[in-house]
Amino acid sequence: MANTLFEITEEPVQVEHLIQKVERREAGAITTFIGAVREWTNGKRTIYLAYEAYEPMAVKMLAQIGEEVQSKWPDTEIAITHRIGELSISDVAVAIAVSAPHRKAAYEANEYAIERIKQIVPIWKKEHWEDGETWIGDQLENVPYPKGKPKMEGVEW
Repeated sequence: MANTLFEITEEPVQVEHLIQKVERREAGAITTFIGAVREWTNGKRTIYLAYEAYEPMAVKMLAQIGEEVQSKWPDTEIAITHRIGELSISDVAVAIAVSAPHRKAAYEANEYAIERIKQIVPIWKKEHWEDGETWIGDQLENVPYPKGKPKMEGVEW
């Protein structure tokens, strides 16, 4: 799986490897987005996060985002890696690399990709704080998953 453009991994994200996947002679710009685990959220101190995913669908949705990006910005290349499992403060949870001939397309495509990840990719997290823990739900934090997993037709947890 190390050569794929769209990955879900339990290993630490290697941003340099992600960049190498999109490097090419035609690209004058490469942008990266790194989503890291922060210590404080809404006044609560986070100890660590636990990410879970419906992996086959998550990889499929990441690839779909890649297709959407290339449709909107035809001269781009994109690679996305999202980590699952237990992540400590400052660990990289998600990384996106986009290359394009010019910087504007690379920036726009990268921002589009992270927003789409939060909208459609079946990845969810549990926040562990000093005084408890809770499943956050979908990545937009609009739909709670009190039991830790979304209801998905045809999927047995």
